Amino acid sequence: MTRRPLSRFNPAQPGAAGMKAAATGLLVIMAVAFGVARVLEPAHPAAGWIKAFAEAAMVGGLADWFAVTALFRHPLGLPIPHTAIIPRNKDRIGETLATFLKENFLIAPVVARRMRNIDLAGVAGRFLQAPAGEETRIRRGASRLIADLAESLDDERLGGLIKGAVSSRLKGMEVAPLLGHALASAINEHRHVPMLEAAIRWMARALDANEELIREMVHKRANWILKLAGIDSRIADAVVDGLKKLTVEMGTDPAHPVRIKVEQALAQLANDLQTNAETRTRVEAMKDELLANRSVGLWIDTLWQKARSAVIKAARNPDAAMAGKLGDVIKSMGSTLEGDPRIRSAINQFARRAVAGMAASYGGSIVKLVSETVRGWDARTVTNRLESAVGRDLQYIRINGTLVGGSVGLVLHLLDRL
Repeated sequence: MTRRPLSRFNPAQPGAAGMKAAATGLLVIMAVAFGVARVLEPAHPAAGWIKAFAEAAMVGGLADWFAVTALFRHPLGLPIPHTAIIPRNKDRIGETLATFLKENFLIAPVVARRMRNIDLAGVAGRFLQAPAGEETRIRRGASRLIADLAESLDDERLGGLIKGAVSSRLKGMEVAPLLGHALASAINEHRHVPMLEAAIRWMARALDANEELIREMVHKRANWILKLAGIDSRIADAVVDGLKKLTVEMGTDPAHPVRIKVEQALAQLANDLQTNAETRTRVEAMKDELLANRSVGLWIDTLWQKARSAVIKAARNPDAAMAGKLGDVIKSMGSTLEGDPRIRSAINQFARRAVAGMAASYGGSIVKLVSETVRGWDARTVTNRLESAVGRDLQYIRINGTLVGGSVGLVLHLLDRL
């Protein structure tokens, strides 16, 4: 792949060029002033002061021009020793810069100390509660990226991976103790009562719907003597009435013996699910058979497709997602992050340790990247970049050198006259 050339445009360049022209123009003015003063000095002795100032200013300006130019190139193109310092030493400059970064910024204690004053949890909390302005653009950009990634991934392969992961997780999970614990918790907190009463009501409705079936079964099982005497009908009536009375009493009397027996059986089942090896083995076998059923696989696939579609839809329209229940959940998370000191402290501590760990693990790689990047630049690129960055200040050095040199020349001229 062809590497693109590094851009050399810098907004500071016009300013640097203007200052360079000003410094050079000042030097030319001093040269002109020196020439004019030298011609006028025999007739006008006061011109000697101008001559002394201009002469020393030229010396100072030329010396500083040489020093500034020698940093970046050979003055007048002459290969004078110890000039073009930056192009000749760019590799060493890169290594020195990289070492400086590593020793002063990319070591774990320094990073941890700087991170101590950064409240990442608070920033994240405020962002989640009311993203606006730049944050809205960031959120929309992240949402588009998530949607594009979700759509670009191979649906069949990823779906199979998700289903396989879910199935493997369920197969490796022993569900019997979980079911037993859940049932025991429901019994202890009396959350099983509504379910038990619903089962009793269902049994009463089933009894009403199948009353004729019960009577027919009693009639078929009665012998001919009972049928001849008409006792089978009275027996059927007694059975139906007794069952109806049982369901009514169970539904209205929490202390009914049959109801107590059912609750005891549920409690025993909860205990067996947690402690009885045989019961746990049967439940695990039932779970494996259920997972092997093709209908369960189709159900898991449907869940995956719905989840994927929901993620893409929410990512494509983040404003609508933030306005609904998902937005309420996210805002609640943001409020918790910003308002709970314990959670904020834990998250900030985790972030601090993570960043410090990254600095310790990858600081050397970052240093190597900086060093190799500078080494990969050509000498002209390095020269132009550094000269654009500090060129304006360097031209001020030339101007100051010219003026300071002229001032020194005046002082020397004064001493000479005295």
